[in-house]
Amino acid sequence: MDQEQPLRTDSEGSDSAGSKPAGSAKSETWEWIKALLIAGVLVIVIRVFLFAPFIVEGPSMEPNFYTGERLIVNKLVYDFRQPKRGEVIVLHAPEGKDYIKRVIGLPGETVKVEGDNVFVNGKVIDEPWIKDAVNREHQKGGLYNPSKNFPETKVPDDAVFVLGDHRSVSKDSRYEDPGFIPLNKVVGRADIRFWPIQAIGIIKHG
Repeated sequence: MDQEQPLRTDSEGSDSAGSKPAGSAKSETWEWIKALLIAGVLVIVIRVFLFAPFIVEGPSMEPNFYTGERLIVNKLVYDFRQPKRGEVIVLHAPEGKDYIKRVIGLPGETVKVEGDNVFVNGKVIDEPWIKDAVNREHQKGGLYNPSKNFPETKVPDDAVFVLGDHRSVSKDSRYEDPGFIPLNKVVGRADIRFWPIQAIGIIKHG
């Protein structure tokens, strides 16, 4: 006669298939820990060496940048070359704060600010980033930069001359503090605006 085979209940099958050896559970936990550690290290590397977030404070870069906007700063680009005219940079200011300004004068050039005219090596430069704002003030019979000029001066070989886009309220290289900005005080170039949502996009330089 055939021998009866023992029956396997649903609960018995579930326990057999669903349970995991203790060593397997510990191994999976360790894999998660390693993944989190690697992710943390990558975030630190990216933040310290490659890119960093920056929050705009104050009106000195209006009408192109406004208080509260969030930017991504490329910290790597100037490891390979010097800043270019028109690029928007973040820099370490003497009082320990970070400023956002626009590069105007390059190392070794002469710069001069006279009203709404900015001279580089004796020639007035075109500034498309504030052209509309300047024209609006001129149509009203006023100046976009009514107060702070700058005498013709040579930019040191290891520094840049920066201005804010909103000239009448910007504390920039026209003032003794911060003055010319040493290249080693330049944090990086502002490349992406990621907040507010309606303003998300790549930042144009020039």
